[in-house]
This record gives sequence, C-alpha cells and structure tokens, in this order.
Amino acid sequence: MTQAELYSALKSLGMPVAYSSFASAVTAPFITYQFAYSNDMMADNMNYLDIGNFQVELYTIKKDLASEKLVKDKLKELELPYSMTEAWLDDEKLYQIIYEVQLLGG
Repeated sequence: MTQAELYSALKSLGMPVAYSSFASAVTAPFITYQFAYSNDMMADNMNYLDIGNFQVELYTIKKDLASEKLVKDKLKELELPYSMTEAWLDDEKLYQIIYEVQLLGG
C-alpha cells in the first residue's frame, strides 16, 4: 500500500484528513497522518524492502468510540496491523488516538 492509498482510505471515513497538519482550523473529529520512521529490510548493503512506519492520529473532543471503531475497522479492512496509544492533550482540549501502521514498499 502506498501513502496515497492510505490517504484515500482515510478520506473514505468522512472526516477531514491531512498529512501532518491542516492549513486552517478544522472541527474535531479529524485525522492526521505522517511518516514516523523507516524500518527497511536490509541485506548485502542494500535496502531490499521499504518499510515505512506511519502514525494515523484521530483527534476528538470527547471519548468517541464510534470514530475510533471507524478507524480500526478501516485499518483491519486494509489488512494493516496497528498498535494504538491514547492521550488527552490538555492545551488543545482534545483526545489523541495514535494508530501506528507499517506500509510495505510504499
């Protein structure tokens, strides 16, 4: 899966989506995603397989199990295993749910 395909899949959830941040203010719930780090498969001084670790971040005003389920179900549909963390961002007054996924070859 490519980064562009991930973006399209996230857009299909019906929430605003942007890479890293939005140019102007948006109302929660919304999603951002960004490259976090690479974990390429290497051998013989070559990168054989590009493995990009991305963070898909869901922001909500209150604990929003329905929005979380939409994101989880989409990642499962795409066969993208994920790990998940949650934080309350006191300055922004938002919940942040981070899903870390790997994109192979994309």
